[in-house]
Amino acid sequence: MTTTLTSIQSLRDILKPHRANKRIALVPTMGNLHDGHLSLVKLAKQHADIVVVSIFVNPTQFGEGEDLDSYPRTLEADTQKLASIDTNYIFAPSVDDMYPVLPPPTQVLAGDISTQLCGKSRPTHFDGVGLVVSKLFNIVAPDVAVFGQKDYQQLAIIRQIARDLSYDIDIVSAPIVRADDGLALSSRNQYLTATERSIAPTLHQEVTRLAEKLAQGVHINNASETDLSLLQSLIDESITQINEAGFKVDYLEVRQQNLQDITNTKQDTALVILTAAWLGKARLLDNQQVQVAV
Repeated sequence: MTTTLTSIQSLRDILKPHRANKRIALVPTMGNLHDGHLSLVKLAKQHADIVVVSIFVNPTQFGEGEDLDSYPRTLEADTQKLASIDTNYIFAPSVDDMYPVLPPPTQVLAGDISTQLCGKSRPTHFDGVGLVVSKLFNIVAPDVAVFGQKDYQQLAIIRQIARDLSYDIDIVSAPIVRADDGLALSSRNQYLTATERSIAPTLHQEVTRLAEKLAQGVHINNASETDLSLLQSLIDESITQINEAGFKVDYLEVRQQNLQDITNTKQDTALVILTAAWLGKARLLDNQQVQVAV
């Protein structure tokens, strides 16, 4: 049976008797659930006895002019989906319960990692993510928490926060769930018009094409171990292809998988391609990890 709790204290009370002999997992979400979210819950069930799914549209991670007010809120449908896979508890608190003072005077900042990539165009986003995730960790006190790899930078920030704030929580990552045509599932995909939806898979196709080139070492100039210009030319080519398909690329970058910059094209072989691009009203994310054969 799936039980929905709407206050912090009620959730703490219901979890208390489980703590002695059961593992508890947390899956944080903002609701409007799709198969990608459900895959996180299914993975959480493999790692724990009790699964808590939070549904909370967090105001502190939305910047000025972003879609906080229009973000889809579908608690009834979400509850039905979670009940269908035997989720134990849904935590759906109010904004007032989560933030007695808004904006909150306390912050959880992740430093340089939060100012790169998505942080350049959403400068306060990850500060809000860090705060709400820290609050959820404190409220639920899970043994394990599950996050999707689609938000690759967010996952790295959460791992850093868990390390630096000494949370005794296993952070488990789940692979990207995609539609049959390759588009990464996202709640914001519903902003796409029918025409835009037909264009949307181009983002994944171009990332995959670039990944194949990197895996083959096409970006490595044998004349120079640190030549980054060839790599940048491949990135620029992909950006052009994505923009010409109808997107407006926010960024497309290739980093080491720990999100450090590439400094040596021959030595840095565990890579990740990360991109965000606007298609109409939807800002789509994608990423792909690459192992370079050298």
